[in-house]
Amino acid sequence: MAKYFVQSGTLRTTVQAESSRKAALWAVHQAMQQVLPVDDTDGKSAESKTESAATGGIRVMDEIVRVSELGFDREDAPVLSTMDVVRQWNEMFAALDRLQRMLQEGAVAA
Repeated sequence: MAKYFVQSGTLRTTVQAESSRKAALWAVHQAMQQVLPVDDTDGKSAESKTESAATGGIRVMDEIVRVSELGFDREDAPVLSTMDVVRQWNEMFAALDRLQRMLQEGAVAA
């Protein structure tokens, strides 16, 4: 896996991923975790997320996501549409949610 530098708006993160698209998806996931209950295991309540946002700020994405293996602020970095990446993230998240519900229903029926 390669190391990618992902940036969009105020979000800047480094990600180990198999591809630039997967790195962008992980960055979107990180941004969504700030405000949505996407991971029940993180133990963060809405109040603690609000407090974190107030003290550390919220990372806000803009219209494009730049993903580079060479570093941040690279004008030659490949560009992805943020909405396309968010749409793909949403589809994946919805599919995982459906699978989890199916597994839970199967466990109850057994």
